[in-house]
Amino acid sequence: MVEWITTEGLTDYQEAVDFMEARASAIAAGDAEECIWLVEHPPLYTAGTSAKIDDLTDPDRFPVHTSKRGGQYTYHGPGQRVAYVMLNVGKRGHDVRKFVQQLEQWVINTLDEFNLKGEIRCGRVGVWVERPDKPKTITGQIAEDKIAAIGIRLRKWVSFHGISINVEPDLSHFDGIVPCGITEFGVTSLVDLGLPVTIADLDLALERQFTAMFGDTPVKKDGLDA
Repeated sequence: MVEWITTEGLTDYQEAVDFMEARASAIAAGDAEECIWLVEHPPLYTAGTSAKIDDLTDPDRFPVHTSKRGGQYTYHGPGQRVAYVMLNVGKRGHDVRKFVQQLEQWVINTLDEFNLKGEIRCGRVGVWVERPDKPKTITGQIAEDKIAAIGIRLRKWVSFHGISINVEPDLSHFDGIVPCGITEFGVTSLVDLGLPVTIADLDLALERQFTAMFGDTPVKKDGLDA
């Protein structure tokens, strides 16, 4: 069973980390079920294990949290759906690369429900969309923007942290960092692309596509009464 928890309002980031770490340990010990937790956070930046201090261009703008997940600097804030993924990768094949690919495909399949083509790029973490409406890059490539970030950590083969998808965040909030260390490309959201999608719409698509990708039917919970 995979518990599917949705928390309304804004969730404190440190409280989220504390919950994930405790839940991952309980899953590894066989004392709790796997879990997907959907939240929104107040505006903040997180620094992954590969973060470079020069990529924090406005350190006083929002709180900055050091994170044990992989990756560099990311932004979280209202209008962005964060899905924390606490799954037993050991019981799912002990294949971390495959697991990350599944997370990427989960996001891509979810975006496809809104007729948006998400893609992955070698050397650029996350999910990207082409922007033919923008000027081409200096190398003549079609412009691309990032719409979703992915960063996980494993403890005793149980994952935590997860994915974030931009629904309607304030995109100017990304200006205080170099998102994931990438300067050549921008950031976008579903609403920025002209798609009238709400967080609730995205949640339903995430749930459908999670079942299709991982083969599990989530048991839905509200809040943190899991």
